[in-house]
Parts: sequence; structure tokens; C-alpha cells
Amino acid sequence: MTTRRHFVSLSGLAALSGIGAGLAGPAWSQGAAWPAKPIRIIVPGGAGGVTDIRARWLAEKLAPVLGQSFLIENRTGAGGNLGTVAGVRSAPDGYTFVIVHIGTMAINPHLYANPGYDPLKDLIPITRLGVGPQALAVHKDVPARTVAELVSLAKAKPGTLTFNSPGVGTPGHLASCLLMQMTGIEATHVPYKGGGQAVVDLVAGHVTWTIEGLTVLKPFIQDGRLRALAVTTGQRAKTLPDVPTMAEAGVPGFDFTAWAGIAAPAGTPKPIIDSFYAAIAGVLATAEARAWFESFGVEPGGDQPEAFAALVRTENAKLGEVIRTMGLKAD
Repeated sequence: MTTRRHFVSLSGLAALSGIGAGLAGPAWSQGAAWPAKPIRIIVPGGAGGVTDIRARWLAEKLAPVLGQSFLIENRTGAGGNLGTVAGVRSAPDGYTFVIVHIGTMAINPHLYANPGYDPLKDLIPITRLGVGPQALAVHKDVPARTVAELVSLAKAKPGTLTFNSPGVGTPGHLASCLLMQMTGIEATHVPYKGGGQAVVDLVAGHVTWTIEGLTVLKPFIQDGRLRALAVTTGQRAKTLPDVPTMAEAGVPGFDFTAWAGIAAPAGTPKPIIDSFYAAIAGVLATAEARAWFESFGVEPGGDQPEAFAALVRTENAKLGEVIRTMGLKAD
């Protein structure tokens, strides 16, 4: 496990610009002013990763709004489980929050024999910080220009087509498993230890397809080395408007969205949850936030805590069923 801590200072306090104005120092039910000291955000991954970048951006924007500095603490290991456990075990006093994502909230609890936490009991979801479509892409020489043609190709040669992902149980892996379940096809999974090399090998023609985020795939789709057959979300992606959704491409009901968010340890007072959510939602609602997130091919999120909690329950149940049916286990 690796732990790294970094402070995000209050520089730019004068640039409040009305975002969440009046939220600094709200009172909560026990009469104490919150926040009265620096706030820690645990990132269950290494510095420089996608979730880490989002956490640091959010902390930078929230510092002037709430009038406090933020401490970003990176904790790596066990697919995000170690960092999540650290968040769960922290005092529920409103001074520790943890970045969560589809892996730690909906996949890992079913993939690992003992992840060390229960996402439905040990954490209070606050809001999503990024909602991103993925795309099903094939190498340019694969004789399939639609999802239906890929399914036909797979059924004609059961088990001979290959797909890759950044590793067993990653969102891309689960999305491909869901595709196989819903279409009745068989293919061979080639797991990697990171998304970069997986996409490089798809571009080189070593595997048939992958399902990955648009940020990674789009440059290769645009230059013609990869062909996007569909996006995995219920709506078409703004950055690839000509690419159909899976449902439009002949797989009705398919909806798989990669997301990340922020949560608090169970027991954190609701007035603090509400105040923190209001501050975050105010930041995410700005044009600056939308432009920043869209530069990565994702939407900023901002759904209310109750809506986020409902999503976590739904995704946890859906992906748990996929993992059990496929017999997947963490390496």
C-alpha cells in the first residue's frame, strides 16, 4: 500500500465569484461550525490517476467556497479497497471524505472475497463527480462495422474472438461480460495491468475488441485505426454523435456508464452531508466545470445524495449478478 498526502491551499479565496457563497461555516445540529479545520479527501488510487486529478480539481475549487484547506491523501492497493477501507474507518465528523467509483462501490464487493467494507452500509454517497460513456471499439481490419455484425462473427466462431481490458473486474471487463451475457456470444478475455497497453495492443491488431473510455479511444477512432461500433450509455456521446448507443445498435437494455463520486463515512451528520453536497453541486454547475469535465469526455455529475445512493444500489445489484454469472474472482 502507498500513502501520499498533499495540501490544497486557500489560494484564490478572493475569487469566490458567488459559487456556493454563504456556504462557508454552516452550522450543524450539534451547534458546531463546519468546517472549522482542514478537510481530508482520501483517493483510493495513485497520484496522477483519473480519480486523483478530479479530487485535486474539486479541492482547489472548494477551498475558497468553504474557507478551508484540503488534504488529498492517496492510498493505493487491492483495486481501491484499501483506500476505501481507510475512509470507512475514519471518524464520521465531516472532516474525512473518500473518492468512490463504480469499481469500489459496485464491482469490488462481489469480486473480492473480503473487500473489508460494505458500500451499502459503511458509506454515505454524496454526489457523482464524473459520468463518462465508454465505447465498444474494434481494430480497423475486423470485418464488422456494426454490433450486429460483431455478434454474428462471434457466433460463427465461438470462443475464438478476443477482447481485452485493464484487468479482471475493471469496468471495461464487466461491460464486455455484460455484452456477452445479453447477446449470448463467447469470446476470450485478455487481461492487462493497465488501460494504456490494452488499447495499444488493440490498435496493433492483437485482439478483436475492447470497451474503454472515450478519452483513451477517441484519438485512434478519429485517425481510423479503430472503429467505434457503439457507446455503452443510454444516450449518444456528445463527442461522438454519429456513433449509436448499444440499444440503437441492437442490444436493447444495455446501459453501462463509468462514474466516480465522493462519499462520507456512515454516521456523518446529515447537515454536514447536505452542506458539502450544496458546495460541490455549486461548483459542478458552473460553465468552467462543464468545460473542464468535457475536455476529458465526461459529464460533471452533481446528482443529489439520495439519487446517487439509489444508483449505487442499482449498479451494485446489476454488476454483482454479472460477476456471479461469469464466475469472476479477483486475482
